[in-house]
Amino acid sequence: MRRKQKYKRIVEPDLKYNSVVITKLIKTIMLDGKLSVSEGVVYGAMSKVEELSKSSPIEIFDLAIRNISPVLEIKSKRVGGANYQVPREVRGERKLALALRWLIQAARAKKGDSMANRLADEIMLASKNEGSAIKKREDTQRMAEANKAFAHFSW
Repeated sequence: MRRKQKYKRIVEPDLKYNSVVITKLIKTIMLDGKLSVSEGVVYGAMSKVEELSKSSPIEIFDLAIRNISPVLEIKSKRVGGANYQVPREVRGERKLALALRWLIQAARAKKGDSMANRLADEIMLASKNEGSAIKKREDTQRMAEANKAFAHFSW
């Protein structure tokens, strides 16, 4: 029997920057359905990025997302009673989802400042290939490289 067909959800671009990625960031930050709060956080962070960089915040955000996005990840695969960490290439949509998730986790891990300022700082650091989100990407890449020997289990 055939499975149900998957339907892709169409994400509307946000109103201020007309960007689908910014909409996804807003929705990923959102907690308990408080969309207006997360919009305030993201737009506040973008205005701070614009102040700090004196250039377009969308360009810097896109550069940060490109820097954070992983190329390889590891998946657990059970073969003959043993679990192997098998390196796999990351699909485009998952790259974006992981990059946004790691960026938000890095911003939430910092303490003391408002979320908008922490997010702006993390975006600025990621655009310079620094910060916690970049470290997370490098750790994932390193783990995948270390387990290259098990790549033949990826089927």
